[in-house]
Amino acid sequence: MTPYLRGRVTALTVAAAAATLALTSLTVQPASAEPTQHISNGDFTTGTTGWWSTDNAPLSATGGQLCAEVAGGTTNAWDVSLGHNGIPLVNGAAYELSFRAHASVPVTVRANVQINEAPYTTALSRAVALTTEAQTFEYAFTSSLDSANGTLTFQLGGSADPFSFCLDDVSLTSDAPTPPAGPEQLENGDFADGTAGWYSYGTTATGVDDGQLCATVPAGLPNPWDAGIGQNNVALKAGSSYTLSFDATATPGATVRAAVQLGAEPYASYLSRDVALTSARQHLEYTFTAAEDTTAGQVAFQAGGATAEYRLCLDNVSLIGGEAEPPYVPETGPRVRVNQVGYLPDGPKNATLVTEATEALDWQLKNAAGDVAQSGRTKPRGVDAASGQNVHTIDFSAYTRAGTRYTLVADGQTSHPFDISSTLYKQLRSDALQFFYIQRSGIAIDGDLVGEQYARPAGHLGVAPNKGDTDVPCRANSCDYRLDVRGGWYDAGDQGKYVVNGGIAVQQLMSSFERTKTAATAAHGAGLADSTLRVPERGNQVPDILDEARWELEFLMRMQVPAGKPLAGMAHHKMHDANWTGIPMQPQNDPEQRELQPPSTAATLNLAATAAQCARLFAPYHAAFSARCLTAARTAYAAAKANPAKPAQDLGGGGGGYGDDDVSDEFYWAAAELYLTTGEAAFLTDVTASRHHTGDVFAATGFGWGSTAALGRLDLATVPSALPAADRQRIRQSVVTAADTYLATLNAQAYGLPMPGSAGSYFWGANSNILNNVQVLATAFDLTGAAKYRDGAVQGVDYIFGRNALNQSYVTGWGEKASQNQHTRIYAHQKDAALPHPPAGSLAGGANAGLDDPYAKDLLTGCKPMFCYVDDIESYATNEIAINWNSALAWVASFLADQEKGEPAPAASCRASYTNYGDWADKTGFTAQLAVTNTGTTTIDGWAVRFAFLGGQRLREAWSADAAQSGATVTARATTTNQRIRPGATVYFGFNATTPGGPNPAPELITLNGAACERS
Repeated sequence: MTPYLRGRVTALTVAAAAATLALTSLTVQPASAEPTQHISNGDFTTGTTGWWSTDNAPLSATGGQLCAEVAGGTTNAWDVSLGHNGIPLVNGAAYELSFRAHASVPVTVRANVQINEAPYTTALSRAVALTTEAQTFEYAFTSSLDSANGTLTFQLGGSADPFSFCLDDVSLTSDAPTPPAGPEQLENGDFADGTAGWYSYGTTATGVDDGQLCATVPAGLPNPWDAGIGQNNVALKAGSSYTLSFDATATPGATVRAAVQLGAEPYASYLSRDVALTSARQHLEYTFTAAEDTTAGQVAFQAGGATAEYRLCLDNVSLIGGEAEPPYVPETGPRVRVNQVGYLPDGPKNATLVTEATEALDWQLKNAAGDVAQSGRTKPRGVDAASGQNVHTIDFSAYTRAGTRYTLVADGQTSHPFDISSTLYKQLRSDALQFFYIQRSGIAIDGDLVGEQYARPAGHLGVAPNKGDTDVPCRANSCDYRLDVRGGWYDAGDQGKYVVNGGIAVQQLMSSFERTKTAATAAHGAGLADSTLRVPERGNQVPDILDEARWELEFLMRMQVPAGKPLAGMAHHKMHDANWTGIPMQPQNDPEQRELQPPSTAATLNLAATAAQCARLFAPYHAAFSARCLTAARTAYAAAKANPAKPAQDLGGGGGGYGDDDVSDEFYWAAAELYLTTGEAAFLTDVTASRHHTGDVFAATGFGWGSTAALGRLDLATVPSALPAADRQRIRQSVVTAADTYLATLNAQAYGLPMPGSAGSYFWGANSNILNNVQVLATAFDLTGAAKYRDGAVQGVDYIFGRNALNQSYVTGWGEKASQNQHTRIYAHQKDAALPHPPAGSLAGGANAGLDDPYAKDLLTGCKPMFCYVDDIESYATNEIAINWNSALAWVASFLADQEKGEPAPAASCRASYTNYGDWADKTGFTAQLAVTNTGTTTIDGWAVRFAFLGGQRLREAWSADAAQSGATVTARATTTNQRIRPGATVYFGFNATTPGGPNPAPELITLNGAACERS
């Protein structure tokens, strides 16, 4: 899911038997009983069809002859020519040319069989002396050329006088096999694009070597199908003839089964041949007729069953026949593009109309009954660069009435339906976070929580056929130990687990929760409290989102190099299968060896940053786990500083690379998290020394796993700390400045997204970067309360939910036309109807102008950036799922769910002052007081004040208020003596609290009866 090519693969689990063959008209080439005729219409019964001539030799077909009027006065023989193209030339093949010809006057012409492109080399060239009487000419020759682009040419120029030339009974035959007719059905058969499009299983050391796809096949596999190489999703048409051809070697020798079969139950076989291979290269061809229509065909080289290990190599694999697929034209639906989920009642409401009109047009908003609820005129926007479309904007923000199944009508088009509701995004928060539970490794997924279609046994715990994650070696003997790295989340469409991708994903989940301590609209975390999500740990007095984050954090800490080993304290960059596995492939069925890849500085700093954040967030709930996180963070940070430039090494296997040449951003992020958690001067020194501390960390195209400085900046801006006031204000202003830039971008885009319209803005996983820009807008709103930033964040997701050129919602289960065939081995319904689609709330990577997978490249070459997407499981570069994409969606969904109607937060009617009177003498606690003033005009009768501690501080007792603590949040309520606060009056209450040590900053957010108070 980072820009690398993934092999698209399918495991073969069938015990194919000869009795299942469904073959018709099976032949083996190159044996051929009859010579192959290469001239169509050589007797001219269909006129001049198939024949060409130069402009100075017009052709006619009369009386069964082809005749040309040849102009005189030309210099060279080739100045006047006629001929027949499409002649295949095969080196070493025997050819026979014959024809009858005459001319109106005696003349010598030249008959050539040659390549039809520079340098026009000839396989045959003969001077032909013609008379006025028809003669038969015959020539036999052996081709010394190999070309599919040959031609038979009669060169007639060079005569001073004009003449007529006539030709009949033309024949050109050879003993070469008839080239198969039809298009090529396989991709990358010459392996020029590496292993793209090909799968392997049960083999080792699989890869492209000297232009061939090679794999080592172990000895002792009982069946041919226990190991193999192949390609899936091959289209076959019933009754069509196909030719499978390939070059192959097996060193020292083995018998391999070449098969074309159905790639799913019942694995019907259309062609199956056992081929004895040696170390001498052989070219083999087999022709068969398909017995049924399918798009799920499979070419397989089943390689198991040998008594000794051998090396299998393939090249020039081809399957010719059938029909070419028609050009792909996406179904974009109505030309009025809306957020198909809907709009908040008091939030922005914008749509985009695709039209040829350049003047403003009428639009109507209709309710579910079809009545016109509002109307207006469109705003022409010209041609949108990202889509190439002429578009108008429709703004119906003034309409605020809640309802369902609204539609917009303009230019004779009616949009997909949508809702207007204050609860629009409540379920999205739950769905986006549910994704992570279903992606968990090492635990059975409970169908009672998430639906029976997603239930499955625990994967990768060493239960056969799994090799398991409980005892994992290093790839290529790069270490001398093995680690238990169970748990965590499967990264994306594959089942690898990557520290750098897990880092940003778990950070965004933790930050979704940490935001509830400081954001006025977050209701102190009510929407993310215990038992709000579908996780097995619900009911344990820990917020469910932190339970989910812990599953990944435990894995990240298990990836740390043990003490006493080289590079101790660093984190292994990733772990995944030794070879690419199949689609579909359920985790519990994965037979591949799991392997650790070497440690890297980037992975180590991801561990340091997330474990440090873990320490402060888990402190109120699980002190021991919090302490373990902090120890891991300190150890990792020290190891990274000792090894500051150890890049990721990708030693191959079935996983992505995730390389990162610049880790200065990770150093900044890790130092920031450690400073916020510990308050220690050494970490602050590293923060302020980083170029990222004062640099612009908010790129126009957003942040991601390889650019994490923004994560540090956002937390420094929002998490309470002892940063100098001026520095903290500068940091907060940098977020607001970035948000202003994203607002300007959003307003300049006719589709209303905070991403520039250039092709370079549409890349692998760009949907997550768009959402990360939305996160910056949302954070600016949390910091300032300015409605424009909230409105920008709310509008920024319209693109994700269907307001785009494709009219496509990119979130499964959300919208009238939503992605559902994302690239994944687990939820591969498109490959196996018994499997589900990805769960609701799964985000697709989105439009990718780079077209970084063969399927997208073949289908979408030439696309405008916003059109460079296809909802197909084969397109991993546009349509994969990934944890760091869904973490961006989860953060934004949680923000949106907190906005309710979309109107501004209630105006402050209070002012709060928090005073920490200092630590106790033994440093185990402190005493503090809050003063809350009623700044409104009416008396407050009954009050509740809430605030959150940074980490592990615990309320011991309070006075002048009834106070209690849940997690990090303290709620203080009025007593019978002070429940009324008159306008201008102040109430005071104090408390004692214990502290585990570390920083103890004043809370960022203090609310009175749910409304944020001004601070003094």
